[in-house]
Amino acid sequence: MSKRDYYEVLGAEKGASADELKKAYRKLAMQYHPDRNPDNPDAAEKFKELNEAYDVLKDEQKRAAYDRFGHAAFDGGMGGGGGRGGFDFGGGGGGFSDLFEEMFGDFMGGGRRGQASGRGSDLRFNMEISLEDSFTGKTTTITIPSSAPCESCNGTGGKDGSQPTTCGTCHGHGKVRAQQGFFTIERTCPTCQGLGKVIKDPCRVCGGQGKVRKDKTLSVTIPAGVEDGTRIRLAGEGEAGMRGAPPGDLYIFLSVKPHRLFQRDGANIYCRVPIPMTIAALGGTVDVPTIEGSMTKVTIPAGTQSGNQFRLKSKGMSVLRSPARGDMFIQAMVETPVNLTDRQKELLKEFDEAGDKDAKHNPESEGFFAKVKELWKDLTE
Repeated sequence: MSKRDYYEVLGAEKGASADELKKAYRKLAMQYHPDRNPDNPDAAEKFKELNEAYDVLKDEQKRAAYDRFGHAAFDGGMGGGGGRGGFDFGGGGGGFSDLFEEMFGDFMGGGRRGQASGRGSDLRFNMEISLEDSFTGKTTTITIPSSAPCESCNGTGGKDGSQPTTCGTCHGHGKVRAQQGFFTIERTCPTCQGLGKVIKDPCRVCGGQGKVRKDKTLSVTIPAGVEDGTRIRLAGEGEAGMRGAPPGDLYIFLSVKPHRLFQRDGANIYCRVPIPMTIAALGGTVDVPTIEGSMTKVTIPAGTQSGNQFRLKSKGMSVLRSPARGDMFIQAMVETPVNLTDRQKELLKEFDEAGDKDAKHNPESEGFFAKVKELWKDLTE
């Protein structure tokens, strides 16, 4: 099933500003948050789709790439996407850039491919972490299918450790030249694959490659403050190189799972908290959970309405490579009581009858109906 357009997911125009995108995201995130839709299995998928779309469009570079290439900009390991806890082989490149480099890189003085002939492939590992892990950081171990130097030939690729000989096609240069009209083009030698040497009597264990498949277990440190899409590079932990050449690198792409209570926006987090009607009307305090796993008291002023926000400074997420922290924003959701006793109903009726019509106890409804009167007046004039 093809992915929906990210702008369509957010309900925004392609030329929308960053603030407009953020506003659209927050509105839909509130609507489809799994905590608000416990009986709707589709809400979690829509919430996940929203986060994926906003993660791309809120980043200027990712958005520019998406506007130009669409979803293809992030296929094949170019950023985000991918499965959970998976891995990809092949160095993470390909496409036009590799074709251009192959045709013109050597002609213009040598490129990455010529300098790293035989270098091991880069690996990619997709890791999913919780919001709490993103806040505190963590150290974990991962096991990846990789390759290691062949012990039978000591990585040389030759039988009994014999050394390779100079390639007769390119005479050890790793490249061959071809004349095409007025141009002379250098290309990687097809016989030795750019290594400049060949194996006459290959090792039976590795088939002359100098490396064998072998699982690798690594310890990975996730720093506090990482965000969805953060990439961690482990130099030299990719696949082993051909016949003693340098190994590739391992790239770990992090994705942060949606949280049941909190929504993250950069270093800030947001939490919807139900407020009893009596506390909202009279004022008081409520206990609110924090990302640290503790509870903190928040003072609710008298007359609080649904949607009012309260800021808890430095109670948000950790900031990567910084001692600073973001803020936490509490969104009040005034709760209407249910299952009232007869006495409670009587008290509420007494409260309603004792009200002073000129005191303006309900500013929201009074303002709404005032606008309705103005509307009808305009229509009848």
